[in-house]
Amino acid sequence: MAKRVIWIVLDSAGIGEEPDADKFGDVGSDTFGHILAAYPDAKFDNLTKLGLRAIENTSFYDAATKQDVIGVYGKAQELSNGKDTTTGHWEMIGIHTKHAFPTYPNGFPQEIIDAFIEQTGCGAIYGNKVASGIPIIAEYGEEHMKTGYPIVYTSADSVFQIAASEEKVGLPRLYEMCEIARKILVGEHGVGRVIARPFVRKGDGFERTSNRRDYALEPSEHNVLVHLADAGVRVCGVGKISDIFHGSGICASVHTTGNTDGMQKTLDYMQTEPEGLIFTNLVDFDMKYGHRRDTLGYKNALEEFDAWLPKLYAQMTDEDILIVDADHGCDPTFKGTDHTREYIPILMYGKGLKQGTDLGTRPTFADIGKTVEEYLLGSCVDDAKAIGKSFLQDIM
Repeated sequence: MAKRVIWIVLDSAGIGEEPDADKFGDVGSDTFGHILAAYPDAKFDNLTKLGLRAIENTSFYDAATKQDVIGVYGKAQELSNGKDTTTGHWEMIGIHTKHAFPTYPNGFPQEIIDAFIEQTGCGAIYGNKVASGIPIIAEYGEEHMKTGYPIVYTSADSVFQIAASEEKVGLPRLYEMCEIARKILVGEHGVGRVIARPFVRKGDGFERTSNRRDYALEPSEHNVLVHLADAGVRVCGVGKISDIFHGSGICASVHTTGNTDGMQKTLDYMQTEPEGLIFTNLVDFDMKYGHRRDTLGYKNALEEFDAWLPKLYAQMTDEDILIVDADHGCDPTFKGTDHTREYIPILMYGKGLKQGTDLGTRPTFADIGKTVEEYLLGSCVDDAKAIGKSFLQDIM
């Protein structure tokens, strides 16, 4: 039968601080652990059966759960210098980001803003500071509705975010401005992502919509997705996957309106794509709950995913492999509103896998991608510039 991997990233669902968390100001962060501590009765039954609570050296480790594990489990440490979406996803497919993408705690240099205003013809901007999306839209939204000037802001991550009203400015114009910004932000100012943040009026305030778009840098061609594409293996992205990789190696893609839609579109691809890689990012964990420090919302979203897993299992063939991991942390109980430098879980399931295998701690996220590559291609591509080591032989 055809080989297929369904790879789902629970965006920001880290499992505890990494050894170098002090360099990132993240000592004490633990996304999954603190959610479980706040809600010890949370229903993560299916994730537990995959091996979540069997992962040793985590705050939620429970040796008694090992006897019921049906999956393969472990965790991975980030080798790259960063704790953002781009860095985490890129490392998963074999790209080592040695130098962190630039950040702008005091806003962007005036020459960048001037170039943006001139090349977009937008006239002026609001913001140019570190901010959270909801408050800055509330701050400048009314003026924006009068003038149409975009709201530009950043965060602790390497991002250039542009917020604009769908009614006043329109999505095509917002996306056009993002594309122009992406061309400006290169070299020393090559931020990881330019992000379109559309919003609409709701009552007396404003609400962001699901029409977000991410414009990433072009990744190195030395990566698993390109290796798969070169071999004729189809890679289908769900959610912001194609945006994160600038379409590199992606042959089909569908955007989503949130986690629920992302889960459904994953199942839809499973009906139409009998082989290859279905690569899904579920962004609500990070965007709606982690950054907004909504612990209850995060817990509820994890419970929804957990309850959905049996629907996915029901569509899996004997040759399918499911992978569930994360790309960084975003502890909703932690200080500030930004990502956290954490280990990520590795949870896998498939009828052909050695049930209950403990992967331990992998030295890089890239080991996951290399395992996918070996499974789908039969061997790993000889590419000295790509990092990672497959653990396929340990689990089959």
